Amino acid sequence: MATNKKAALNEHPAIQAVRQSGAKKVKVAVSDIDGVLRGKYLHIDKFLGAAEAFPNGGFGFCDVVLGWDMMDNTYDNTTATGWQHGFPDALARLDLNTARNVPWDDGVPFFLGEFVNGDGTPHAQCPRQALKRVLKRAEKMGFKVMTGMEFEWFNFLETPQSWAAKKGVGPEPLTPGMFGYSLLRINQNREFFNSIMDEMLQFGVPVEGLHTETGPGVYEAAIGFSEALEQADRAILFKTGTKEIAAGFGIMPSFMAKPNQQLPGCSGHIHQSLSDGKTNLFYDAKSPRKMSKLFESYLAGQVAHMMDFAPMIWPTINSYKRLVDGFWAPVKPTWGMDNRTASFRVIAGSPKATRLETRCPGADVNPYLAMAAVIAAGLDGVEKGLKLTAPPITGTNVGAENIPRAPRTLIETTRIFEKSGVARDWLGDGFVDHFAATRDWEWRQWLDGVTDWEMKRYFEII
Repeated sequence: MATNKKAALNEHPAIQAVRQSGAKKVKVAVSDIDGVLRGKYLHIDKFLGAAEAFPNGGFGFCDVVLGWDMMDNTYDNTTATGWQHGFPDALARLDLNTARNVPWDDGVPFFLGEFVNGDGTPHAQCPRQALKRVLKRAEKMGFKVMTGMEFEWFNFLETPQSWAAKKGVGPEPLTPGMFGYSLLRINQNREFFNSIMDEMLQFGVPVEGLHTETGPGVYEAAIGFSEALEQADRAILFKTGTKEIAAGFGIMPSFMAKPNQQLPGCSGHIHQSLSDGKTNLFYDAKSPRKMSKLFESYLAGQVAHMMDFAPMIWPTINSYKRLVDGFWAPVKPTWGMDNRTASFRVIAGSPKATRLETRCPGADVNPYLAMAAVIAAGLDGVEKGLKLTAPPITGTNVGAENIPRAPRTLIETTRIFEKSGVARDWLGDGFVDHFAATRDWEWRQWLDGVTDWEMKRYFEII
């Protein structure tokens, strides 16, 4: 008995909390390649068996999670996982530091996990491990990476059944019209609005601000600033949690980058700064722009290398429909001082608030991979001591006339990514080869598809 008490005292606080809660089951989840959380309920005994050996324990989770697309179609071009291996179990290790309870699911305990190899080393294709690899290198450089994500998304009065019946055409917006920062629209759906704010906070995902955006039924949320891994966890949980909360109101959120050709797209902006644990290293009071040399090199890295990582910030076919001239989404690797038309917006002022906002990612990103991409690009600039070679743009891309625009298709950016020495240096060959193959697959699904655009354009006339 004394031995059992001693073991309990040595347990991780999260395990102790689960034991004391009296819960009979625990919900767990891992990220697939597309940033869709794949999970299950575990019986309390199964959970304890998987968690008690933290940080080296885990449980079996079919590796098809890394070998299929968001529609559960298995890739035909990957080597790390696939039919040729028989889809065995991979080891999913729970991160007990991600412990939280799901308020809209009777307070069930919840944990995020990540894939590891049998010897406990990071799984090369795991999205969360890709970010951790970048952050480990940042730590060796002496930096703690601080980040914050913002998401814009559309909300529709649909259910999975109604949407299936409509065959993917004509979703009904939650509210009509273009009405950004609208108190009227907030009040019209205040129960849903308040549930996002209040239940996300209980879920360990603090939302700093939530408002309507320009577009029918469009909301925008800013997630509380934190260390990068915690922020990516919060971001992926925010997307899934919002969908689960919304379902209770008969609402279907969509984080597509561009659901409607005539309307602005949806962003997934990432705010970043580097810290030594105490001080914001991006701030320099003596600089005319309040930007440290470190900040300038970090920014120069993103300007120089963002195309090397482009499929990680524009991961879907639809991502590139957002990158059109005349809308808010930036289409060139430009930077500017508090300029929202630039890809990289420098917010320089107080020691606490000075940061970079990378505005090019869309809401359709896998937060782990988008975060890994922007941080790796920036830190590569720091490692190489890169300098800004162009002045900031002003107005609407004034000064960017001779800067090439971003590619318009997923396959173009995938080919750049696959050949990139910078991407391979930061992410490893195993990840780059696998992720490039998944994007090639996504592109081929688009090539094979017959769209409603084609039917409307050619069916009668041609």
